[in-house]
Amino acid sequence: MGLKIRRPEPRELSELRWIARLQFGVRGEFIPDSVELAVSPSTMKVRHVMLGGVKYLTLRAGDYRFNLHVASGRVLNKMLPYPKLRVYVKRDYAEFIAAGGNLFSRHVLAADPGIRPGDEVLVVSLSGDLLAVGRAVLAGHEMVYYKRGEAVRVREGVMEGLSNDIIH
Repeated sequence: MGLKIRRPEPRELSELRWIARLQFGVRGEFIPDSVELAVSPSTMKVRHVMLGGVKYLTLRAGDYRFNLHVASGRVLNKMLPYPKLRVYVKRDYAEFIAAGGNLFSRHVLAADPGIRPGDEVLVVSLSGDLLAVGRAVLAGHEMVYYKRGEAVRVREGVMEGLSNDIIH
């Protein structure tokens, strides 16, 4: 059986915004009133937050934290102050990341020192353009310090709309 799509109740919308505030430090505008919920028909638990028919966020059942998708990553990238939750990538590696490849430490130029392993992060170019969203494997200071190993496990890359300025 597929997921059931429905409008959130005011209480649910408030809870989702509370989770986003705790996890990302953003206010209510991050989750607009126009979102829809994809709900499991058997358990009635929220699985995804949809915006405009596209997956915006995934609510993890185990810990009730969000997984980012490209749509929500773009919004967060505009909302959050520099360098919060961001990992900056070398220019010659941007295309690989945008295609969905995992980010390794040797290609990290800078990272938010407040990032902890397991945090959801935005992988961005030096100009601040979003390349991908994923989960941090290392702490922010370790990503810059280490020259070997995986820094971010990329969930979703952003290939569309990349200009040659970002990639080359």
